[in-house]
Amino acid sequence: MSSSNQSSVTEFLLLGLSSQPQQQQQLLFLLFLIMYLTTVLGNLLIMLAISTDSSLHMPMYFFLSNLSFVDVCFISTTVPKVLAIYILGSQTISFSGCLTQLYFFCVSADMDNFLLAVMAYDRFVAICHPLHYKTKMTYPLCTLLVVGSWVVANLNCLLHTLLIGRLSFCGNNIIPHFFCDMTPLLKLSCSDTHLNELMIHTEGAVVMVTPFVCILISYMHITYAVLRVSSPRGGWKAFSTCGSHLAVVCLFYGTIISLYFNPSSSHSPGRDMAAAMMYTVVTPMLNPFIYSLRNRDMKGALRKCLP
Repeated sequence: MSSSNQSSVTEFLLLGLSSQPQQQQQLLFLLFLIMYLTTVLGNLLIMLAISTDSSLHMPMYFFLSNLSFVDVCFISTTVPKVLAIYILGSQTISFSGCLTQLYFFCVSADMDNFLLAVMAYDRFVAICHPLHYKTKMTYPLCTLLVVGSWVVANLNCLLHTLLIGRLSFCGNNIIPHFFCDMTPLLKLSCSDTHLNELMIHTEGAVVMVTPFVCILISYMHITYAVLRVSSPRGGWKAFSTCGSHLAVVCLFYGTIISLYFNPSSSHSPGRDMAAAMMYTVVTPMLNPFIYSLRNRDMKGALRKCLP
């Protein structure tokens, strides 16, 4: 591959909001701005409450604070560029900028995936092995799980970003999306993308599916343990501690499945953009509300933080 081919496209055009009528563009801009500010403020409050309240210094809240940090990073990889496009009127993003956005978006998505699996394991140990919870969920283990997730996520996304970086883009440079994602970039490439697609469907699928399978197995054990409890009230109380996590899992994976596991004939740019907006923007925004409104300890900690 020659350097001339590689440099033939130096920037991409993000259509995002521009494909909508002017009035809808203004509404979407306002919506993106409100959701971004709400997400950042809500997740920062969760992190502040957990760090300042000693009663929340437990594995469950340690993972939750990391999830809140990742959600801030997740939404910050896409929405600021959308807002800048609307304010500055320039829809272009450089080739290196596009790859950088893709990398951090991928890392944030993988980390959300891994942390949801780690939190499911935490609930599994707490409900199925309550007497051994403190000895099993130690601080070194929790730290190792989070650090290991960061390492795997970065290595996985570095691989896919480098594979896309080696492709040639010598024709159409219009991305009908509001951020740089793998699928639209592969469609724009004028070189062979079989290796990229192979890695996405093998290594990439393993990285995404394995945590989801771990979540399913954890909740199968949790459900079995709850059904064995003689007191229905005690079983419901034990299972209710998982309610917030289950809500986030359903929202996150539900939108991803609807976007990536449907027949290609059912896809359209508008539908795909709406589904992507759900798991990249809406889910990070709702996480603080889901976890705080259903958790008495978290609500108490938030009251201490707020004047």
